[in-house]
Amino acid sequence: MIGARRLAALALAAFAGLGGAQAQAPALPGTAGAADATLSLSAGFANDQRLIHSGIVWRVFQDGDPGAPPRLVTKSTAPNPSFALPPGTYTVHAAYGFAGAMKRVALGAAGASERVALNAGALKLAGAIGDVPIPADRVTFSIYLPQAGDSEGRLVASKVRPGEIVRLPEGGYHVVSSYGESNAIMRVDLRVETGKVTEATINHRAATVTLKLVANQGGEAFAGTAFSVLTPGGDVIREAIGSFPTVTLAEGEYVLIARNGGNVYTREFRIDSGLDRDIEVLVKTP
Repeated sequence: MIGARRLAALALAAFAGLGGAQAQAPALPGTAGAADATLSLSAGFANDQRLIHSGIVWRVFQDGDPGAPPRLVTKSTAPNPSFALPPGTYTVHAAYGFAGAMKRVALGAAGASERVALNAGALKLAGAIGDVPIPADRVTFSIYLPQAGDSEGRLVASKVRPGEIVRLPEGGYHVVSSYGESNAIMRVDLRVETGKVTEATINHRAATVTLKLVANQGGEAFAGTAFSVLTPGGDVIREAIGSFPTVTLAEGEYVLIARNGGNVYTREFRIDSGLDRDIEVLVKTP
């Protein structure tokens, strides 16, 4: 068994290495030296005998002196790597996206072949309005690991795009889908199962509208207009400046304020899901 302190140190070292900020491990010779043994590694899901053929990052650590942090001796992104190493005791870490597993290995002169089992799966997300997919550049997802009494306990991944495969440890997750940059947000709880890709389409009730200040209906928009979109209670949802800025809003009632040339104009409007349109504010003249 790996001690709790040793396990924590190894996990921290492996996680830090994911970003590439750590110093690279010394390159191993292409062929084993006379005193080296071969360590062959493979990974599979805990409930499946099939091997994982992509997405694995391997790191091999060697114990240092008592109290010293483990030393990274080599790493690989090959699905089934083989390493030439001096006989000894090593800890192997297999990272699979945000999931990972460790195994202690006693490498003798005859070599060793080890399989690491991962309790992990993946999420693949998409967004839609009714039956119409939301363009990939208009929606993002944030994935949270719930904690006691808090569905958004810990952020695991942010700015995830539709169709992206996010590898995660088995368990329940809270997903927040953001359509546009305002209040079109939906939430859903999903479960990741070992060896499976959970696919989910999150349906939004929202629309994208173009804001305009005009002298008459269908007329040319005034340039340099400052717009504010508010809830009926007065909370500001979005502000924008321009001739005809666009904004994506959740279904509901809103108040639009337009400011131009020292004058202020208002109108109320409603967002109906899937109905993209122009919202015009008429300049009232005496």
